[in-house]
Amino acid sequence: MNYKAFVHRLLEWYPHNKRDLPWRNTQDPYIIWLSEIILQQTRVAQGLPYFENFLKNYPNVNDLAKAPTEEVMRLWQGLGYYSRARNLHQCAKDIMERYQGEFPNHYEGLLELKGVGSYTAAAIASFAYDEKVAVVDGNVFRVLSRYFGIATDIASSSGKKEFETLANKLIPKENPGEYNQAIMEFGALQCGPKNPDCENCPLKTGCFAQNNQMVEKLPVKINKLKIKERHFRYSYIICGNELIIKKRGEGDIWQDLYDFPLEESDKKFYSDPEDIHFTNELKDFVTNIVCNSENTYKHILTHQRIFANFVRFNINENFRQELKNWADKYGFQLISEENFENLAKPKLISRFLNDEK
Repeated sequence: MNYKAFVHRLLEWYPHNKRDLPWRNTQDPYIIWLSEIILQQTRVAQGLPYFENFLKNYPNVNDLAKAPTEEVMRLWQGLGYYSRARNLHQCAKDIMERYQGEFPNHYEGLLELKGVGSYTAAAIASFAYDEKVAVVDGNVFRVLSRYFGIATDIASSSGKKEFETLANKLIPKENPGEYNQAIMEFGALQCGPKNPDCENCPLKTGCFAQNNQMVEKLPVKINKLKIKERHFRYSYIICGNELIIKKRGEGDIWQDLYDFPLEESDKKFYSDPEDIHFTNELKDFVTNIVCNSENTYKHILTHQRIFANFVRFNINENFRQELKNWADKYGFQLISEENFENLAKPKLISRFLNDEK
């Protein structure tokens, strides 16, 4: 197998085709780390504004470490995978406390950081410190699988090991960071998951998938995920310019974000809103109820499909104190709409509020 020709053509292709992205113009490990965490399972077009906003608010790791958690979560809002935002913040604190504000300068040390796995550690090590360690992400899986004809399931432990072994055989001693950038960019732009540009591909003569009509069949990923359906019914309780909210706790999606009082079922809610038990105590204060069970908000996560409906309760402002007492009793908060705007919330809640305007 001619590994040298493969590497040479990628490195020849890269400078003429790469996108001008801000994290490629630096060897600052903080900037590289920040970009990699934000871009995990996120397209560059979506992640770039978040990256720029984080860097504007937190120019260095110390600024991020000192930031309030609520502020970090608010800036992350809309990206999903909120555990990454919590890990990002905790990692910054650890770097300040355990490493005196300096990132570990090698792959093994980077792996010890909160939220940093093998891919992110390899990216930082090679881009910032020129360490000869290969990155293996979805783009790399695809390029290697197609070019070398590897049909091992990329989701399996044996598959990941096989691809990592090959990737580390290929990476050159000189400019390992540039090679890693090249193969990832090639997978993103030239050898995409759908409609790859095989006709103009510099690797097409040696590509197994192209020569054997298997481009659409590789890489192989056997999806073993079981998708769970969840049905939410939110109580949107308004009193003047204030509303009732609740901070989500541990052990479920959207930890540390804010939403509304919630009931959950394994089936869609069709019943009358008067059966919302925890609002029974408010019925004497309600001036209006708006329920539209047909207006369902759908939110898709990796392992879950969430379907949410909202019931709006308008409370007479004369009973604000009674509402406050009720909120305290059930662990809710009474907050102004303006202040709620500044808190981190699930994208589903933001979509609903935008529709309410």
